[in-house]
Amino acid sequence: MYRRNRRGGGPKWFRTGDRNRQETDYKNNGRGGPSYERHSNRSEDRPRGRGRGHPPGLRGKEIGLYYRDLHKRKRLEEKILVRQRIKLNPSCREKIMRLLHTAERKWGCPDKRPYLLNAVKIEEEESQNSEGIVHTAERKGESRDEKPNLSIAIKTEEDEEKEEKPQNAECGSVSKGLEHKYKHIRDSRFKQQFIRSVTGNMESNLEHSLSVRVPISKRRDSDLDKMLKQQLEQRQMAGGPLLSFRRTLPAYKMQKEILEIIAANQVVLLSGETGCGKTTQVAQFILDAEIAAERGSICRIVNTQPRRISAISVAQRVAEERDEPCGGQDSSCGYQIRLEKALPRHTGSILYCTTGILLQWMQSDPALPDISHIVLDEIHERDIISDFVMTILKDVLPRRPDLKLVLMSATLNAESFSRYFDNCPLINIPGFTYPVQELYLEDVLQITEFTMPICNESERCYFRCIATARKRHKREEYENWIAPYISRFVKTSGNTFVPWRKLETEGKYSTRVIHSLRNPDCEELNIELIRALVQYICMNKPEGAILVFLPGWDNISALNRSLEESGAFPPYKYRIIPLHSLMPTVMQKSVFERPPPGVRKIIISTSIAETSITIDDVVYVVDCGKTKMKNFDIEKNISTLQPEWVSLANAKQRRGRAGRVQPGVCYHLYTRAREMMLQAYPLPEMLRSRLEEVILQVKILQLGRAAEVLTRVMDPPDSRAVDLSLELLHTLGALDQDETLTPLGFHLARLPLDPQTGKMILMAAIFGCIDPIFSIAASLSFKDAFVIPLGKESQVDAVKRELAAGSCSDHIVLAEAVRRWEASGSGRSGFCHRYFLSWNTLTLLKNMKKQFAEHLYEMNFLATADPKDGRANIHSNNRSLIKAIVCAGLYPNVAIVRKVRKVRKTMKYSVTLDTPEDGRVKLHPKSVNEQCPEFPSPLLVYHQKLRSTAVYLHDTTMVSPLAVLFFGCGIVYEGKDSGDGVVVLPGDLRFACYRETADVIQRLRDSLDQLLAHKVSHPGPIDWSPRSDEAPLLRAIMDVLSYEDIELRTVAEEVDSCGEDDDF
Repeated sequence: MYRRNRRGGGPKWFRTGDRNRQETDYKNNGRGGPSYERHSNRSEDRPRGRGRGHPPGLRGKEIGLYYRDLHKRKRLEEKILVRQRIKLNPSCREKIMRLLHTAERKWGCPDKRPYLLNAVKIEEEESQNSEGIVHTAERKGESRDEKPNLSIAIKTEEDEEKEEKPQNAECGSVSKGLEHKYKHIRDSRFKQQFIRSVTGNMESNLEHSLSVRVPISKRRDSDLDKMLKQQLEQRQMAGGPLLSFRRTLPAYKMQKEILEIIAANQVVLLSGETGCGKTTQVAQFILDAEIAAERGSICRIVNTQPRRISAISVAQRVAEERDEPCGGQDSSCGYQIRLEKALPRHTGSILYCTTGILLQWMQSDPALPDISHIVLDEIHERDIISDFVMTILKDVLPRRPDLKLVLMSATLNAESFSRYFDNCPLINIPGFTYPVQELYLEDVLQITEFTMPICNESERCYFRCIATARKRHKREEYENWIAPYISRFVKTSGNTFVPWRKLETEGKYSTRVIHSLRNPDCEELNIELIRALVQYICMNKPEGAILVFLPGWDNISALNRSLEESGAFPPYKYRIIPLHSLMPTVMQKSVFERPPPGVRKIIISTSIAETSITIDDVVYVVDCGKTKMKNFDIEKNISTLQPEWVSLANAKQRRGRAGRVQPGVCYHLYTRAREMMLQAYPLPEMLRSRLEEVILQVKILQLGRAAEVLTRVMDPPDSRAVDLSLELLHTLGALDQDETLTPLGFHLARLPLDPQTGKMILMAAIFGCIDPIFSIAASLSFKDAFVIPLGKESQVDAVKRELAAGSCSDHIVLAEAVRRWEASGSGRSGFCHRYFLSWNTLTLLKNMKKQFAEHLYEMNFLATADPKDGRANIHSNNRSLIKAIVCAGLYPNVAIVRKVRKVRKTMKYSVTLDTPEDGRVKLHPKSVNEQCPEFPSPLLVYHQKLRSTAVYLHDTTMVSPLAVLFFGCGIVYEGKDSGDGVVVLPGDLRFACYRETADVIQRLRDSLDQLLAHKVSHPGPIDWSPRSDEAPLLRAIMDVLSYEDIELRTVAEEVDSCGEDDDF
């Protein structure tokens, strides 16, 4: 066990290499790792210097050699560490041996089990590859009759029958080769779909789709056309409650030009400023024009939005403008997002949906024959799905000449989209906002009379010498760009001095402002400056809400606390509202409510208020100029989340928030010189994200090799990022060595989850614990249900520890929160209040669990679509198993706990841990493990690793070594044929183990791999009956995992009671 150091008399157990106040024995144990030795407190044995010096008696060079060897041993410990001994309970070992011997006697050898009858011979190199499920999948077996695997799209039986036929002769040879490779898979609906998914290509799929599905342009219904036209004329005569408002929008005034350019071109790009009305009006223009021309029966418009909230709010607004309900057979407007929809009539309608919904339709039918117009909105945001969909549509459009594509973007970088679509026509719609006055940092310092700390030249030189590379870059950037803006002259590349803005000689700003700007940190986020600015606005400016943009939750919390503690913002005069995804929904909704007269609203928000929502009473905007941007560091293979300078596009959006209803003011907390350095628009998400999900979509859509396909996107990602994602998919078993989807990869590509979380729910279905794992998967893929009211952070931590119940698992916390809420019945509201949970988020998570069950039911892994079904939850109370399934999904995301100590100043615990790839990392403060005093096992699996101020692990769970051995990659044993040795996992994870124990674990692991491979390629619910051939093996695995978990907890309790650690 790994725990904090204890002080006091009496003997203790310590891991070799720990620097504590007891004596430490650095003897090597002979196996490349540290030994565990018992030490006494005898003063004659204790090194000098309160336990931290060299042993007595050493002199001169001997001392140096001692420290050299000491550090060498420590580095060895960091790289290769034998943490525990893997043991099996004698009764458990005997039970497993009986299970294995019975199978061998009955079937002749371990490879002839019921689920491996008639196993085909595997190539030598494939048989040696033990990377998880997929590489043992090339075996043949028998299975119970499978019910049809329903496809995502709704199709007729005739269509399904046609699709089961070979699509063209070109795929014949490839199909035969793969059919031979997977001939061990029983002929079934799954096999037919899987073989089609790995043998076809986009061109043949489009041709096949258009041969069996008639495009909407050829399904004209004259009677329906006349009826829709009559309804339109009646509505236009009535006028509608918002017609006068629509006529004021710039887009409405350009209706004729917009319709003419769309009619004359297949692809059109519309750019417009915020408030021009393009999102709500353009789709209506197209629909009304088609219905008026008696083409309503062949018109179905799909308008995509990057966010769920946008799709719903825009659809509701359009329905209101058309004086219709949102959704329903009598409505021409509706929406569809994940887990929620309000569909309009099938034709003569507009459907607002997320871009992911459109991509899901393309998986089923890339030709999209039921759609006449696609409107891709907000493409300037450059999210991954939008960029990917545009790439696919470029291939689809030549085969669907009747399909119209309308791209809508902000004015910035609109020309680049036009070039990507072969210089398609571009039309610009002017914006509609009131004038906004812009002030910058120098102006803010002048009007508030705020003084920055003065940094003299000697301090600047000192900081330049000691700063880290990142800080040094910031200093050099200031010296090269900001400082010349303040001074009289600037040095050019030709080593000549020319006058620039001459801020110092303009006489507009005081000497105090000039001195403040000479501080290289003047543009860093300053909470005191923001408070002074907000106070200045409240004291000197007319009524109007204030919107403050900050990078993250920590900044929002700090400013909120500063405003409240200052005493200058009493509640009866000011309503301070933090806006963040972690805040309760009720508080988020309060930002839209107008306060009573005499009360000013102050909103402190992240970038969520830039585009996702519109607060119509905002007059003053405070822009700190920073945003937290998630990036992907290719060199270090790690995601980062750090405050960065906003782009000009972001700054423009923030400024526009102040001019929606009346003239406003925007205060930028950076200099005019900084504005000249900002990028035009944010870096596309595809260039700063991992690409596993995109690659799986490339494969399921049969677009070709991932690297080649991704070179065709608008801004291709780095090839190294593609290689890293391919490597992870190989590790998960989703792709084979030829970059072809495996049966597991086929299932993962069809799930609405990232590959690791998708694998987790498949394993849960096999082991019979879907309810808790579905709760975990939903929370990881969307967000957890916890809210953190300001000032109650410690109370939230306390309820999380209660839910964890000593499991050392953030994932158990997530599952337990959802379970207790679902069991609360009529008391759910009170439960949410006591445990700081969001009712809305929990409801959404519950719906997501239902969706997961429906997916696995359609894929034939479950007998019903009920996530509470007892047959699929027979082991849902086994926490050891739940943690092991989490490990199965998240591997290879493994961290190693090195040490836990208590910090005297804060009386808090500090956990030292690292990962094989990154070295030292930290637990995120929101984790229940961050203040855990001890860890029975040194292994933690984590969902996400982000670098911000440090490298933080998010959503961690302590797992036993056997969980990693059973669900990680291949096992290697190092040691003699008998006696002691070590079991080695990739990443230099090593565990002491006797040869006999290692052999049993290896045989059990091999059997598990074979069973999992069979279940993935022959989907079907597990038979837990006594006569089952599958249940005994799975129960044996669970018994081993449960035994080890109990052993670890028992040792922890013994140490707590007697002060000693066992030698594992």
